[in-house]
Amino acid sequence: MEHSSQESLMKHSNSITYESPYPLYSLAISHSPYRVAIGSFLETYNNRVDILSFDPDALTLKPHLPSLSFDHPYPPTKLMFHPSNPNLLASSGDFLRLWDLRDHSVEPLSVLNNSKSSEFCAPLTSFDWNDIEPRRVGTSSIDTTCTIWDVDKGVVETQLIAHDKEVYDIAWGEARVFASVSADGSVRIFDLRDKEHSTIIYESPLPDTPLLRLAWNKQDLRYMATILMDSNKVVILDIRSPTIPVAELERHAASVNAISWAPQSSRHICSAGDDTQALIWELPTVAGPNGIDPMSVYSAGSEINQLQWSAAVPDWIAIAFSNKMQLLKV
Repeated sequence: MEHSSQESLMKHSNSITYESPYPLYSLAISHSPYRVAIGSFLETYNNRVDILSFDPDALTLKPHLPSLSFDHPYPPTKLMFHPSNPNLLASSGDFLRLWDLRDHSVEPLSVLNNSKSSEFCAPLTSFDWNDIEPRRVGTSSIDTTCTIWDVDKGVVETQLIAHDKEVYDIAWGEARVFASVSADGSVRIFDLRDKEHSTIIYESPLPDTPLLRLAWNKQDLRYMATILMDSNKVVILDIRSPTIPVAELERHAASVNAISWAPQSSRHICSAGDDTQALIWELPTVAGPNGIDPMSVYSAGSEINQLQWSAAVPDWIAIAFSNKMQLLKV
């Protein structure tokens, strides 16, 4: 294993590690050029987003030159590149922000405030970019709402009171269909063609147990995954049979923090958590009586906070733990 202090980089054939000066949380990956955006997690107003260059052939991951790092107000709760434009990055935190990655600098494009009555906005927990209609970005907020933005025009398309409590995550399924999870313990599906109604797909078995994350299987939209607060389980849902999970993945030894479906396979999902492990699962057609075991296990140096299995680089899984961002070869 090599160690280069200049690049704070460790690598061997199956993983590449970048070491940051500060704790990390949010991650995003783009294709052509291969870039990784990482967001700091500092409990202060001043935070940072760094843009790294990734070379999957040379197995290098290093700060983009010239530097494309920029200051970010508060820790970004999520980062995401535009589905087809690698020079457009979005972030959530106090507002939804769009950034233009140029050759030598990063320029703020827009700051989108979903509050009609105030210059301030309730903090955003997450967002998702609609890859079928990329002008649409959906945000989730602690004020119980989901807001659908037309980011091309910089206007709110619609805002829905989605839940009874804070909304923690949002995911698009189709061009006009999204789902969200909340502190009220429910997974709900919304259709923009019928904004008055939503469908509850799942509710926490324990009352008032928040659901923290939601992942919609882009290779098979019948399936979703969610995680409960302080739980070692990943709950797999089939939207055709609401309320009862089709599988519960229970091999983590501590709370699960992040989930991501494989971008190129409908049967595989990765989860990561406080047990320092990232587990890759293959979902069987029928689950056996003793539950499902992961097909592979990766141990990181400390609790894993974040995970991305991006279609931009489907052979690599990105994880964040402590002040490190690691790419794992699948």
